[in-house]
Amino acid sequence: MIREFTKGLWKENPIFVQVLGMCPTLAVTTRALFGFSMGMATLFVVVCSSVVVSSIRRFVPRQVRIPMFTIIIATFVTAADYFLKANFYQISKALGPYVPLIVVNCLILGRAEAFASKNGVGRAFMDALGMGAGFTCALVVLGSVRELLGAGSVFGYRLMRDGFTEWVVMILPAGAFLTLGLLVGLFNIINSKKRGAVRAG
Repeated sequence: MIREFTKGLWKENPIFVQVLGMCPTLAVTTRALFGFSMGMATLFVVVCSSVVVSSIRRFVPRQVRIPMFTIIIATFVTAADYFLKANFYQISKALGPYVPLIVVNCLILGRAEAFASKNGVGRAFMDALGMGAGFTCALVVLGSVRELLGAGSVFGYRLMRDGFTEWVVMILPAGAFLTLGLLVGLFNIINSKKRGAVRAG
């Protein structure tokens, strides 16, 4: 069970390893708070939809499984979208159409099809929780780096000294691609060193 959770945090991280959900990843991470909010909405949807898919997997004909999974996912996406609009309107407004677009996020449909539909509720829950947490952590890291260099703050708290020249490019699309590329490269270097250490040991 623990392995199902931890693999999403590092070994099979949705963003840094599987490179899934790039549209919201690049679009909403201008601020750490936006990345966290998007990540939590995605985590809610992937966990709830995986649990439901796993629960009904024996009763869904194979011919209609994808439309059924999509309907289940869309239900939870709608709930997440309305919750944000009702309780955190400014964040919902900042995220724009990317919360409703969680419906077509490859991460969520992929976990439903590849894992939840083939495993029990417990394993599906842990898998989805790990993938959602890994996705959220990656968005927060990406958003924090961009916000720190682009605005001198993280989660709205000023960290850079007065006089710091803000890198405006970091809050533009080019900054998203640059930051993501550097983080993926760093992720690969760390993994390569870990594999090398295992072989040497």
